[in-house]
Amino acid sequence: MGANREYKDSIFTWLFSEPDTLRELYSALEGIPLDPSVPITINTLESVIFKGKMNDISFVIADKVVVLIEHQSTINKNMPLRLLMYIADVYKKITGEEDIYHEKLIPIPRPEFIVLYNGIDEYDDEKTLKLSDAFMDAGNEAPQLELAVKVYNINKGHNQPIAQKCQKLDWYSTFVAKVREYQKETGYDKTGITEAVKKAVRYCIDNNIMKDFLKLHSAEVINMLVTEWNWDTAQKVWKEEGREEGREEGREEGREEGREEKALETAKNFLGMGLSPEQVAKGTGLDMETIKRLSI
Repeated sequence: MGANREYKDSIFTWLFSEPDTLRELYSALEGIPLDPSVPITINTLESVIFKGKMNDISFVIADKVVVLIEHQSTINKNMPLRLLMYIADVYKKITGEEDIYHEKLIPIPRPEFIVLYNGIDEYDDEKTLKLSDAFMDAGNEAPQLELAVKVYNINKGHNQPIAQKCQKLDWYSTFVAKVREYQKETGYDKTGITEAVKKAVRYCIDNNIMKDFLKLHSAEVINMLVTEWNWDTAQKVWKEEGREEGREEGREEGREEGREEKALETAKNFLGMGLSPEQVAKGTGLDMETIKRLSI
């Protein structure tokens, strides 16, 4: 199994950044057969949709440009707006900046937006998010601008017909499910996540799930997944701490000092988990100088 290293920044993009694999996955999601001769051109942008990690793949298939995203956290309801900005950059890349000023109509591939949800929260098998849901004072008027995002839950046990048509997607969902299963035994700190991923790799190899891929790239898979999941865990913790501070605000004297102490403690924990100083500063609100002192 080869890998398009130019676009690889997560296990998901590593597995699905090959034309043949993308063709199989897209065919399974759409429920339509695609001939192997149907061309696919990957054109993922460097300006990624999620800050801190790359979990998106943009590709042109036949006369469509498809933006495919793996989402491991709670679905962001602003995804249609973020994808509107993303697709504008994709079209700019496809057409060239000067071509749009020509009088002749420029044919462009029809856009399609797909999110594969892989988070731990309960979510429907399928759902559609629309840009128009965010419009203010829309009334009953039909929106003059719309962008729809199809969301599929790819957690193990969901959307089985799709998984049955795409073996790599089924394997990937199984692998992630095993990591989460083992985390209940090993814990959720960096050491626990690392051990859980190692156990999941061994399980999958023993059960002929992504066997060749994992035997060849196990060390990279472990490093990438631990880093990726640490980032998701950190975001969840920051969100929960924000809610807690909101509940306590106005009820405790000296709360500013308490928040600073909590931020310092949180920063130390996340540095120990392997997050970069920039990521820790973004999540805690501490300045880089303070973060660097903590990392010494």
